[in-house]
Amino acid sequence: MDTDVIVIGAGLAGLRAARELTAAGRSVVVLEAADAVGGRLRTDRVDGFLVDRGFQILNPAYTEVRAALDVPALKLRPFGRGVGVRDAAGLTVLVDPARHPAAAGRLLRSPYLRPTQLARLAAWAALPWERLGDQPLAASFDRVRLGGPLRALAEVFLAGVLADSRGETSAAFTRSLVGWFLRGTPALPADGMGAVPAQLARGLDVRLRHHVDAVTRRAGGVEVAVAGRTLRTRAAILAVAPADLGALTGRPAGPMRGLDTWWFAADAPPSDLTYLLVDPERRGPVVNTAVVSNVAPSYAPTGRHLVQCSVVRDTPATEADVRRHAAFLYGVPTAGWELIVRHEIPHSLPVMAPGGRRPDPDLGGGLFLAGDHLEGASIQGALLSGRRTAAAVAAALGEGEGTA
Repeated sequence: MDTDVIVIGAGLAGLRAARELTAAGRSVVVLEAADAVGGRLRTDRVDGFLVDRGFQILNPAYTEVRAALDVPALKLRPFGRGVGVRDAAGLTVLVDPARHPAAAGRLLRSPYLRPTQLARLAAWAALPWERLGDQPLAASFDRVRLGGPLRALAEVFLAGVLADSRGETSAAFTRSLVGWFLRGTPALPADGMGAVPAQLARGLDVRLRHHVDAVTRRAGGVEVAVAGRTLRTRAAILAVAPADLGALTGRPAGPMRGLDTWWFAADAPPSDLTYLLVDPERRGPVVNTAVVSNVAPSYAPTGRHLVQCSVVRDTPATEADVRRHAAFLYGVPTAGWELIVRHEIPHSLPVMAPGGRRPDPDLGGGLFLAGDHLEGASIQGALLSGRRTAAAVAAALGEGEGTA
């Protein structure tokens, strides 16, 4: 055997699995086809700006984040605890009244926080899991008769979180994700979201630009064809995107949802807010936008400002459409903004369908799965999957001697 375990894919799930198994004394090799670790979590430096590949945030409340990462070392820069809402009446900032008690009176006058609808949203949050059943999000809102401006706000906010503009995502999964938002304040690492996988990869045997051509079960182990040679291992973890699983396993590719993100540079910040800004009335394609450099100044060079605008891919949008909607959202002209890069990411998040059940990561014959498609479309889900798959591999290998 060349090694105890080969992990195919250096995204969060694969790196977490590799770290867990390495810590348990197993010899582990991570093979990654790309030129850097991270999978869907990457950060590029463009003209002095840090641009994540698609707008992403880190919730430090996630239990798996706290267990797997040195969170202080990431130098997190938190978003404001609230949301900016632009509608026909102007801009309203809805903040957490527990942290901003002086705003409580103003918030109660907001059309988005009417007592009746707040009570219905609370009823949705309190529904027993068995009553959520196999419902999609939209149907679960119907069930508690959530409507009006508050529903519109919830739907546009969640569209950006789930990459789902139709409310088709599992209501149970969505409620779990909302619970995490309530427990923590999302943030950005000072060095970009790519700092998360970079930290996980430290000390591991990660081999970049190693595209795996085939994985074959053999007696006593698995053969992995890569870079013109064959590696033999006792177990292999397939930590690749669901869309890539078919080529290695013959299983159907898992469905994914997509987001596009436009990154703009501005000479002056269009707002001093540190909140996500949304338009519940959806006058354009942008589901959320933020002046990222207000939150994390390290994302922009001195004297410049960085704005992200995200669009769900099932909503066709041109750059002109995005600029026009951003101008409405911020109330400033956007024609002078410089487009730094547009990220088209058709496979941003796995589909979390109603009634989905957690698949067994053990495919038999020494093959295992890892990824957020198993445990939930989030950083929490990816890290949790990596840990649980590592435990399954360790159990399968038993206590016998490894190759290390």
